[in-house]
This record gives sequence, structure tokens and C-alpha cells, in this order.
Amino acid sequence: MGVYKQLFQNTFLYGVASVVPRMLSVILVPFYTGILANTSFGEYSIVFAYFVIFNVILTYGMETAFFRFYNKERDKAKVTQTANWSIIFTTVAFVCIGFLLFEQIQSFTQIKAKILQLVIWILAFDVLAIIPFAWLRANNKPLQFTVIKIINVSINLGLNVFLIYLLPKLVGRYLFLEAIYIPNYEVEYIFWSLFVASTTTLLLLSGFFRKLKWSFDKQLWKSMMKYALPILVAGVAFSINEVMDRLLLERILPANIAKEQIGIYSACYKLGMFITLFATAFRLGIEPFFFSHASSKNPKKAYALITKYFLIVGAAILLVVLVFIDPLKKLIIRDESYWEAMQIVPIILVANLFLGMYHNFSVWYKVTDKTKYGAYISSFGAISTIVLNLWLIPKIGYVGSAIATLFAYASMAVLSYFIGKKHYAVPYAMGKIITYLSVSILFSVLSFYVFSGNYYIGIGFILVFSSLVYVFEKQEIIHIFKMDKNEN
Repeated sequence: MGVYKQLFQNTFLYGVASVVPRMLSVILVPFYTGILANTSFGEYSIVFAYFVIFNVILTYGMETAFFRFYNKERDKAKVTQTANWSIIFTTVAFVCIGFLLFEQIQSFTQIKAKILQLVIWILAFDVLAIIPFAWLRANNKPLQFTVIKIINVSINLGLNVFLIYLLPKLVGRYLFLEAIYIPNYEVEYIFWSLFVASTTTLLLLSGFFRKLKWSFDKQLWKSMMKYALPILVAGVAFSINEVMDRLLLERILPANIAKEQIGIYSACYKLGMFITLFATAFRLGIEPFFFSHASSKNPKKAYALITKYFLIVGAAILLVVLVFIDPLKKLIIRDESYWEAMQIVPIILVANLFLGMYHNFSVWYKVTDKTKYGAYISSFGAISTIVLNLWLIPKIGYVGSAIATLFAYASMAVLSYFIGKKHYAVPYAMGKIITYLSVSILFSVLSFYVFSGNYYIGIGFILVFSSLVYVFEKQEIIHIFKMDKNEN
């Protein structure tokens, strides 16, 4: 199979596996906003913000380190065993510390005790699955990866529907259901659903753990940690960029409106997920490709080509979503009280597109083992996020949080591109990239703010953008397909 054909096939399969879980969060928005009060949705969003941060800390860059050393070392089993035992040791330590310091953690986070207990176990089970999933990706087993991910999503979705929607209706008819029904327990049921789904996933990966042998190479582990720790710093910085706005909104806004405002903001923020879904699928498919082709004859040319087409597709998604934003908001956020925050949607979509570009531009420090630069750049983004949120939230509320997100991701992409030129110059087609991005943003802004609801003009913008891509890329696309055909 040709290189690019295999890449796009894997991206599709990994896309299904990654998009479906993330789509679940979008699918559940109309479900949650139709049942949960704004304050309850805000409470859920705050808990999930802590969840994101601790998930990054507990994986501490070991997943990316695994990919790098799995392709670098001859003894792949040793890499797998060392990475997996490292994760097991630290996860067990986390659970012990979590329950020993339970009261202090609860006091700081203000998370309900029952929810916090579930969060600790969910985090532990999810982290233990990191290396098995990475091993499946490294060994080109996207189908198995996808099936397990879809089972996880199906259980989570099914339990959400049953516990939050059906159970209150059925408990009066079937008395045995009274044993599991608790009124006003919706947020807790959300995390029970996650707990059962995470437990099932770990059981489905039990075959990987049954083959686990005691093989921990201390020197290899030190090398992996040296590579991974800057990624941990970058990961924490990324999580700050992604969720710190909710935590700062909770602390800065008046207590009587904080959770309601966070709920409204978080619901509309989900509409920015369309680009995030694509970017995540792309990253999962592309990351093993980056490492496995780092020593090939001309990897830089491939990296440049892939980045350009990522931008083209991402820019197209941005434009299409904002042209059809009215039906999308009615489909996804059915309670009109949440539409107050719709003004942030274009900002978040563009921000997520810049984040995807950053991931593409960041290949240079991963394949050259200069991951410290990723930590520097991400830390700059995190500091920008915190400073801008502290400055803007008191002035313009959650709109300030959206602007902070856009600035952080855009600056990270720009910094990574220019620093990368000095260390690992990739011949990106920046002229075309800037042109496509500018045209997409211009048309998107006009569609959202000037011609909102005018589908004739909106579709016209889409056709003009598509024609522009066709004119400039037709010959290259034909060449790629011919090249892949010849390699078969």
C-alpha cells in the first residue's frame, strides 16, 4: 500500500476511534442541556477541567516517548515493558496518594466527595490503558484500537441515557430500580457512566497485561523520561490552555453566576469541537508516521505536504461550520438560554485550527529529540492563557476566555514554525497555507457576522474556496494518487 494511502486509511480508522468519543461529548450536549440546569452543566464542566489536567500529569509524556523509542530501539519488547511498568507504578502511587489526601484535595477543588472518588478511579483506569493503546497504534492495528474505543463510547452513552433519562421515568413502574435511583444525582450518574466504560476498556485490554513480564530497563527508562518530561511540561501547559478558562471563570466571576456562566460558555465551546475532532484524528494517524519516516530519504517534503493538506481540510471545516451554524446550534444546543455565548464559536474554531497547525509544526522537535522546545512554547501559551484570562474575564467575561485561547494557540503555532526553521527546516508551502487560511477566515467571518443565515452567499463562499483549492492543488493531488498507485 502506498505511503499516503496507508496514512489516510489509518487516519480514517483512528479518526473513527478518536472522533466517536469526542463526538459523544458533542452528542451529549443537547442531552445534558435539555435535562441539566445551567449550574449543573457548569459543575460537570469544572470537574472535567480538573480531569483533563490530571490525565496529562499521570501520563507524563510516556505515550510519545514510547512511540519515539519503539521506532528507535531494536528491542521493542523491552521498550513496551519498561513504559508499561513505569505507568503502572506511578498510577498505583497516584491512587494511594489520592485517597490519603482525599480531604485536602476535595477542599481545594470543591468537588463532591462521591464524584471525586469516581474521578480518581476513572483517571487510574484510563491511564493504565495508555501504553496498550499506544502499542496497538505502533503495530498498525487501527481496527482493534477502533473497536475497543467504540465499545467504550457505546457503554458510556448507553448508561448516560439510561441513568439520566430513562431511570427517573421507569423507577415508578419497576420498584427494583429504586436501589440505584437517587433524585438530583445527574452529575454523579455522568461519572458513574465513565467509570463503568473505563473499567470495561481495561478488561478488554487485559490480554495485553496478561502477556506482561517483569522487564524494566533502568537506563532505558531514564532516557525515555529525559525525552518525556519536557512533553509533560508541554502537556500540562496544553491542559491549562484547554481548561484553565473554566477554573478561572469559577474563581473570578461572582459566585452566584459563575457555574451558570461556565455552563453556557462550555456548551457553546463544544461547537468548536468540529475542528478538534478532525485535528485529533489526524494527529493519531500522523504521529506514528512522523516517527517511522524520520530516517527516510526525504521526510521533510512529506511533512510539508501533509501539513498543507491538513490546513486545507481544517480551513474548509471552519468555513462550512460557520456557514451552517444556525441549524447546527439548534441541533446541538437545543435550549436557547445557552445561545447567549454563540459569539465565542468563531473564535474557538479558529483557535482550534491554529492548535492543529501547531501540532503539525511541532514535528521538528519530536523527531530531533529536542522536546524541551515544546515545553518552552507550550509554557508561553499557558502563561498567556492565564494572564489574558485574569485581565479579560473581569472586563468581558467568557468572551475574554475565548480570546485568550485564540491568542495562545496562534502564538504557539507561529513560534513553533519560526523556531523550527532554525533547527529542522521543513519546506512548508507558507504562501498557500496563509492564502487558504486567510480566505477561509475572511469568508467565515462574513458568513457569521454579516450574512448570517444567508445560505446562498454562504454556499457561494464554500464554492469559491473549493475552486481556489482545486486550481492550485489539482496537479499535485493527481501526482500523489499516481505515486501511491505505482507503489502498490
